[in-house]
Amino acid sequence: MFHEIINKEEDLSKEEIVYLLKFSDKNELHFLYQRADEIRRQFCGDGIHLRGILDFSNYCEQNCLYCSLREENISLERYRMTPEQIIEVVRAASAQGIRTIILQSGKDTYYDTDVIAYILYQIKQSTDLAVTLSLGPRGFDEYKAWKMAGADRYLLKHETANSELFTYFTDGLIRGNERIQHLRFLKRLGFQTGTGSIIGLPNQTIEDIADDLVLSRELDVDMAVFSPFIPSAFTPLQNMQICNFDEAIKTIAVARIVLKNCHLPAVTGLDILNKAGREIALKSGANVLMPNFTPEPFLTKKRLQNFSNKRYPDYTSPQHEISVKLERLGRFLSIDRGDSLKKSHLVK
Repeated sequence: MFHEIINKEEDLSKEEIVYLLKFSDKNELHFLYQRADEIRRQFCGDGIHLRGILDFSNYCEQNCLYCSLREENISLERYRMTPEQIIEVVRAASAQGIRTIILQSGKDTYYDTDVIAYILYQIKQSTDLAVTLSLGPRGFDEYKAWKMAGADRYLLKHETANSELFTYFTDGLIRGNERIQHLRFLKRLGFQTGTGSIIGLPNQTIEDIADDLVLSRELDVDMAVFSPFIPSAFTPLQNMQICNFDEAIKTIAVARIVLKNCHLPAVTGLDILNKAGREIALKSGANVLMPNFTPEPFLTKKRLQNFSNKRYPDYTSPQHEISVKLERLGRFLSIDRGDSLKKSHLVK
């Protein structure tokens, strides 16, 4: 049954996805990762796309229980970069050969519609970068303005498809289906969309993770980010159990089998769980790396907020070092923007 499911050409049912996520035979699991890698090669090729992240603000107006940026975390040293600082960093990343930048923050409406539009316009005037916004849920009119200003993509993780869990983890202030509605609207506007979930949340079940994969498939997203739960200091979940590394890698592998032509990143958090975490993910279905271009002193604050009392990985490995590591995997750095692999976006 296992081999029949991983080699099935039709869409997997939720029951089949649950079966793969629960599969634990160590003598057989390598076939799952091998199959995920084969599908990755078939739909994505051997190129690895770099998506540079710029965390330009760590303020947030939300109070999610799992997040170090939560508004009630008074221990966090907050920062905001100016529009000019943001534009300068993005231009420098472009000069280094980065083709995609992710402008990321908490939900921080200090950066209003016009400020973000100005930043987008300036970036587009001076670079040929693809720009992804990851600013949390914002107003529909804001999405429209930012698309007109040049934004190419929007990343809005749904975090968990279990609406009851979502409501609990967001302190009851956000409806479970709100982000899904936003993602559908963003797609209608022409954004390349990304979503994803947190793996290993307290009280999360395998069935919940299967629902995350099914939802990502139904939304037909262009990128899906599956991040391991890593408890953050000074949050209500700080003493909860960290995500199991094998479960995180298994989720990425099954996601590749389910989603096929969707960009899947090997996230930095995997290296917290295993020093070779991202490398293992790249051999198990992932095709994207996301180096962090947040400059000092903001980068140090970013590291401290996420990885307090934990070993943190190198955020900023030079590209030639990444290339050498990829060559050992039989992979190479892609020089294109890593646009959507969906037919709807390939037809111009």
